[in-house]
Amino acid sequence: MKPSLQQGDLLGLTIKGRPQIALLIALKGTRALVRVSGSQREQLIPIRDLTIVQSRPIDLVKELTLPTCNELSSINLPVRDLIAGWRLLEHERQTNCHSDYALSFAALAELLLSSDRPLNLAALWLWLNGDQPLFRLRRDQLIEARSQKDVKTIRQERRNLKRKQQEHNYLIELLRQPQTFSAEQWMSLTSDLKDTISRLILLADNLEDQLLADTKAFDLLNELKVGTTKKDLIHWLVTKGWRNPHTQRIFNGTIWSRHFGEDIQEQANKLLYSQEPLIVASDSHRHDLTHLRTYTIDDAQTQEIDDAISLQKNENKTWIWIHIADPARLIDVDTPLDIEARNRATSLYLSEGVRPMLPMGLATEALSLRAGRRCAALSVAVALEQSGAIALTQLFRSWICPRYRLTYEDGDELIELAPPGDEDLAILDKLLSKRQMWRQQQGALQLEQAEGRFDVEDEQPMLRVVEPTPSRQLVSEAMILMGAVVAEFGIQHKLALPYRSQPPVELPTKSELNQLRDGPIRNAAIKRCLSRGVLGTRPMPHFSLGLSAYVQASSPIRRYSDLLAHRQVIAQLEGTKPLSEEELMEQLDALNSPLRQAQQISREDQNHWQQVWFNENRDAHWPAVFLRWLRPQDQLALVHVEKIAMDLACKLQTQREPQPGQSVIMTVLSVDPLINDLQLIAR
Repeated sequence: MKPSLQQGDLLGLTIKGRPQIALLIALKGTRALVRVSGSQREQLIPIRDLTIVQSRPIDLVKELTLPTCNELSSINLPVRDLIAGWRLLEHERQTNCHSDYALSFAALAELLLSSDRPLNLAALWLWLNGDQPLFRLRRDQLIEARSQKDVKTIRQERRNLKRKQQEHNYLIELLRQPQTFSAEQWMSLTSDLKDTISRLILLADNLEDQLLADTKAFDLLNELKVGTTKKDLIHWLVTKGWRNPHTQRIFNGTIWSRHFGEDIQEQANKLLYSQEPLIVASDSHRHDLTHLRTYTIDDAQTQEIDDAISLQKNENKTWIWIHIADPARLIDVDTPLDIEARNRATSLYLSEGVRPMLPMGLATEALSLRAGRRCAALSVAVALEQSGAIALTQLFRSWICPRYRLTYEDGDELIELAPPGDEDLAILDKLLSKRQMWRQQQGALQLEQAEGRFDVEDEQPMLRVVEPTPSRQLVSEAMILMGAVVAEFGIQHKLALPYRSQPPVELPTKSELNQLRDGPIRNAAIKRCLSRGVLGTRPMPHFSLGLSAYVQASSPIRRYSDLLAHRQVIAQLEGTKPLSEEELMEQLDALNSPLRQAQQISREDQNHWQQVWFNENRDAHWPAVFLRWLRPQDQLALVHVEKIAMDLACKLQTQREPQPGQSVIMTVLSVDPLINDLQLIAR
């Protein structure tokens, strides 16, 4: 029978699975008010859950306090006596197998201990209810010795557990080291650790709440002591070599994250490596313009060469020839190549290189306007009036043979020097400058300015500042002229084309603009007023170009909408059926998603390398000029840094209201490319 409880009894109990020692303060019906060891707080516990460790130990009752459980557990019990007692009871159990050798706590304590001091009894009770292998506490609160087999099994399990814990501790220490993890080290990890780390790699790109919700992943981060925020996780993964610090996660799942399929590459290879010269039906109707002195002008690293220019004088007329590559000659509608190009919508230009719309070999060889080779083109000839307006035009499919593959630097030199016998570019420059002035008279805006861009080699960002040089302006104006001619062709023939337009807006007055310095400061005041461009199938004015209609048709190797424009024009030229407005609009609508995606990827790519570059130059001070407020309530301003030719958002600290053009000094406040964070400050 369970002895009666009295105030001051030393008790044993279990709270939330942990054995505790307590003093009985008072009885309240079926519950007892107790004070648990190490605490002054009293709590009610059901009497059935209590075990008397010692009745009213006088030396503890006086104080009504107990040491903590940790202090009690540290009391050294007589190990030899504990083992001897277990052997005695186990022997009795084996020799008298039908006898019940379970003892009460009091009887077992008398057997095992030579002292009845309360603290020793308390320590024994905690030990018996703890993780010990010798005795088992039964439901009736009697205690019996475990069998030798059970003890042996428990000890073996503990040795295994200890060994596993030691191995785990070793691996955790290895994971804490600030160095890349080798393949051999990865193989040494347990499958459980591998699974958890694999989840962490995925969680680094998810919301922080998902990281916090994954208990095993969160617990591992705590154990590694690397922090539990996404920032901490990303930095740790980069340190261990499990995350490329420069991989753009926005690529994941997009069409640019995969290579061209086998069927697409097979079709491209057939066109590229055909043993016989490729001949198509339209070739016999092409105009032969191979006699013209034709130039291509591009950046040195450009591989997809899709435009060229020529000059021709005859019959008292001077013709500006603009030639655009003709991929429609080889890429039929709805073939695997065409479908893939449509799905990509555009070539994607990144700091490390290009992700092409068409397989690179095909785009740069069979389709490009390569110097010294006969190439298929869609050519436009334009004669200008003295004012710069268009007087006459011609448009047809052609053969051309570019003689010169020029860089923009080469073009600038030819325009400036106009060497005898090679004055064509200098003449074209004057003609197209006249055309540009005509557009300005129609309201066109001239917003050209130097532009900074980052290229990457061996994971090192290099700043490239592109200046609006004469040859770049020449090529740009020629392509705009091409777009105006194609648009007029569409209007004359009532042809559905991908017309690009821009709604008119109210700009700052001339007097207001004259108060602003020409260049980035004035351009910023104009740009903030402009509307976004609109793509449709009917001609409408383009405000900033100063044109009544415009079609972008200069890059069919790199933009699918330009290829659509070519196909519509070619259908009209050759008497086949072009797409209707509805059919064309359906195809243009399908391009919206990949185009937006490509724009976002390109922007994030430049942002990332900008942050890497600023991280490497974080101690520099940059002279800048204030352009305008972005969010004045947050002191967020747009400034122009001339040295790197960029408009940047930064926090502006100023005592008075800044005016456009006011000089400031910009510095890096904080930057972390791994988490897409750049904060700039200007004073």
